[in-house]
Amino acid sequence: MAWSEDAAGDMIARQHITGLVLAGGRGSRMGGADKGLQIYQGQPLALHALARLRPQVGPLMINANRNLAAYAALGAPVWPDPLPDFPGPLGGLLAGLQHCETPYLATVPCDTPRFPADLVERLAHGLVQAQADVAMAVTREIAGPTPGGAAEGPRAQPVFALVRADRLNSLLACLQSGERRAAVWMRQQRCVEVLFGDSAAFTNANTLADLQALRP
Repeated sequence: MAWSEDAAGDMIARQHITGLVLAGGRGSRMGGADKGLQIYQGQPLALHALARLRPQVGPLMINANRNLAAYAALGAPVWPDPLPDFPGPLGGLLAGLQHCETPYLATVPCDTPRFPADLVERLAHGLVQAQADVAMAVTREIAGPTPGGAAEGPRAQPVFALVRADRLNSLLACLQSGERRAAVWMRQQRCVEVLFGDSAAFTNANTLADLQALRP
């Protein structure tokens, strides 16, 4: 399935995009539980993410740092962070880029089972139209007032992204500098922000209470 033309006039096809489910976090706000293996509607959260992502991409991978055999049983290769001490989503992205064999890598977190079914297509369209290296989702959800009292703009969702695989060295340099904020690195690239109107689709489960409250 081809979606749109890239800057060279070639088509971005689904099989040219590897999908990565990010499940490498500490799960601190979930009492240290391995978030991706928590059960939602009878299945692990990470399995929901894989199923949602599978029709949108070609190959699939999982980034996890614990219970690797359990994640491998979900049916995709599993890659731990290549850096120690849980460096966050950028560590998972680095793992994905190091093992990506396609020109593009799409990332989603393991704890958001209802992300848009056209997420990758829309990110790909935005990336192509802007001739960008990174496409990052943003939502209309307002993060709250700034210290000056003005409302902030759309909320960045940097764990929902499409990245050119050749950004590997740039990401590695960023992590080696000590930067851990995904949105900061992405905005240092040629980055396009793609607006999604349905902020509810990006609702995630940070705590066990959040998990129980997730809509079907």
